[in-house]
Amino acid sequence: MKKALFILLGSAALAVSVVGLRAQAQLTEFDEKFKAFDQNGDGIISGSEMNGANYLPRLDLNKDGKLTHDEALEAVQKMRKLSGNLPAGVGDESTPVLFKRMDKNSDGKLTAEELPNKKWFNGLDTDKDGSVTLEEAEKVIATLRKRGSTGSGTTESPIKPASEDPSFKEAPELLKGSDHGVGRMVADLALKTLQGSEVKLSSAAGKNGLVIALFSASCPISGKLAPETARLEASLKEQGVGMLLVNAPPGQKAEEITQFIADHKLVSPVATDADGKLAQLLTATTTTEVFLLDAARTLVYRGALNDQYGLGYSKDTPQHHYLRDAVAAMLRGEPAELVATSAPGCALDLPSQQGIASTPVTYHRDIARIMQANCVECHHKGGVGPFALDSYEAVIEHAGMIRKQVERGAMPPWFAAPLEGRAHSPWINDRSLSARDRSDLLAWLSADRAKGDIADAPKPRVFPSEWSIGKPDAIIAAAKPISIKAEGTMPYQHVTVATEFPEDRWVRGYEILPSAREVVHHVIVSVHEKGSKVRGGGDEGAEGYWAAYVPGNTKQIYPEGFARKLPAGATVSFQIHYTPNGKAVEDTIRMGLLFSKTPPKYVVHTTGLSNTRLSIPPGEANHVEVAQRTLPVDVNVMAWMAHMHVRGKAFKFEVTLPDGKSETLLDIPKYDFNWQLRYDYAVPHFLPRGSTVKITAVYDNSSGNPANPDPTKTVRWGQQTFDEMMIGYMEHYTPLNPEVADVRK
Repeated sequence: MKKALFILLGSAALAVSVVGLRAQAQLTEFDEKFKAFDQNGDGIISGSEMNGANYLPRLDLNKDGKLTHDEALEAVQKMRKLSGNLPAGVGDESTPVLFKRMDKNSDGKLTAEELPNKKWFNGLDTDKDGSVTLEEAEKVIATLRKRGSTGSGTTESPIKPASEDPSFKEAPELLKGSDHGVGRMVADLALKTLQGSEVKLSSAAGKNGLVIALFSASCPISGKLAPETARLEASLKEQGVGMLLVNAPPGQKAEEITQFIADHKLVSPVATDADGKLAQLLTATTTTEVFLLDAARTLVYRGALNDQYGLGYSKDTPQHHYLRDAVAAMLRGEPAELVATSAPGCALDLPSQQGIASTPVTYHRDIARIMQANCVECHHKGGVGPFALDSYEAVIEHAGMIRKQVERGAMPPWFAAPLEGRAHSPWINDRSLSARDRSDLLAWLSADRAKGDIADAPKPRVFPSEWSIGKPDAIIAAAKPISIKAEGTMPYQHVTVATEFPEDRWVRGYEILPSAREVVHHVIVSVHEKGSKVRGGGDEGAEGYWAAYVPGNTKQIYPEGFARKLPAGATVSFQIHYTPNGKAVEDTIRMGLLFSKTPPKYVVHTTGLSNTRLSIPPGEANHVEVAQRTLPVDVNVMAWMAHMHVRGKAFKFEVTLPDGKSETLLDIPKYDFNWQLRYDYAVPHFLPRGSTVKITAVYDNSSGNPANPDPTKTVRWGQQTFDEMMIGYMEHYTPLNPEVADVRK
């Protein structure tokens, strides 16, 4: 039935689905939608325009790869007639009348040849006997009418802003960890117990770390979280992690605290912070914050215990177990996926806060942790960085380069400009150094570079020898290696791999792993349904992609409840751009997949907005190109990514909303071809139907651009680095709703 829903929502492919043409829409609205997809106004939807929505190829009745206005209208009319939802003026044939008209040999059955689309046939043929009876067709269509209609003749789109979805609305705000002390060492402060004795953080810790849990005996949310705190006490003890309960508000009476502990059967050591020294040290903000310290007292997570309770909301069960997940990652020797959140609770009224560490800065206490948090993921033995930065000696050896790259903003690689009016970075993967980390690092490099006490050193980072996402559930690999020559350039290489999964798989994460990554610039992965024709093209994913490997983005793990679809028996194609580096090598491309055990709540897609008509004049240092697209549907954007080649200088995403208001979505004033990052929202950004997304690219084709292959050449769209491209990728999601399950795939 799921396939039937996919196929036969046909008019619902423009009513319930992405197109958003509801059942009662007039033909004039169809014209408006066609024009929205026909970006160049030539009367044909083709090329990258066909990527405006994933259902558009299904309207291509003659399968010539393009849509005329009449052809699209004919397909829409046929699909609407099948579903029984006719727009005014399109016709009023019933299912039996339509069935009879399509039954060309009048044998009372429809074959795949008699239906206008093979997928429709597969959905209608519920008994899989190779033909469709009128009874079968009527049963399926009746079900679709029942599920797809609101009863008033209209169908509501399932897309809504993430801010209105409880999954996002009621969750604590995600924060940039380095701006809130994550990665820093916490001083071994001594606190007073209820009995008047002292307890140090080090003495309360277990062999693997410590959780500091703030609470207030009079804060309602502290009380609501107490049962989970009690459960954590037992599990943390088994994992060698201690817990210290700290009463945060000054002036709370000892008997109130004692009663709170007894009421909730809490057994961990209890201390008070009447003078606010711990809260100031940790820059705490509420009475429900928890802080996770590893065995070296490095702060590895801070924020909410989970997302079950907050100001003005309660859930039956939490969706996100932030602290439990962070502890699990710490015990695996990995950084937590989410390292900092806000913590809904009762606000603390504290004097000006002093921060987690104080000067003078030393290598073991401060710099080593800054390196671990920002650099050594790439700069370790066997990493993609050209040298390691995981020891004092290595940092000293490369001190000049570190200072140069940090001062010019090239490292760590992060090129998004701050957005006006934003108190916090909207990007969950923001790699930029915090102001304090940058200041401390540059000050240390400019001073005597004190080594400090080795007892203050952080725990060493441990890196996997192969897959950084963990052991994949499946590996899709090229059948044989590709030979890369030592010099010159190479045309794009195309590799296809047929999968043999008998059922659709939901992919919650992937990693692309070349065997010779030193010569791989980027990889674009596409997925093709079983039986479809795979074409090796030169558009470099201009219409979107299923997965990608580019500098700075080699893997992706989606949030809980999100996944990409890998259809049963699909063919996976790899488009690989090799850049010879002086040594002939061979490369075998592989992609590791992590599967979701259950269907996701949301399906992830990537769409490309491109300008293939580039014409960059010779010698021009600031040539501007623009492209734009009006969204025919509501969209929740998860991420943006810009792609240009070596003449790329700047890139900007902007939107004009239906009410005329404009907004800068992402500004990359210093684009770097060597680091094509994906900019992931902490909370998806909603763009309503009718919004116009505009991308602006600036190119430097002058002799002043040291990477410019030929400043005397007019540069146009092309595959090689000496050509140019302009693509703005938009990663977004649609809900996997049973009524509209696969229409948006």
